[in-house]
Amino acid sequence: MIKTVATPQNSTYNLAIPTNYIGKKIEILFYAVDEIEEEEKPTKKTMADFWGVLSDKDYLSLKESTENARKEWDRNLYINDFKNLEELKLIDPYRL
Repeated sequence: MIKTVATPQNSTYNLAIPTNYIGKKIEILFYAVDEIEEEEKPTKKTMADFWGVLSDKDYLSLKESTENARKEWDRNLYINDFKNLEELKLIDPYRL
């Protein structure tokens, strides 16, 4: 793949096609760099974003599930917690 940026001085531009591209389907694309629009990155959602969208019961259930998931990831894994070392390798091969 070859990519370059050029500033043409008139309405014609000559391209030299590399020999290994001869006979192949290639794509030629022209666009003005200053015309590219940057997409805004979506903001991360917090529990507050769901205020009024979820019922109190659903909110509490979601909150509890989230807290439990975080606790699960934060807990330490000890070799003695596993029946054999192969079971530990499946979960975290870098711990051994």
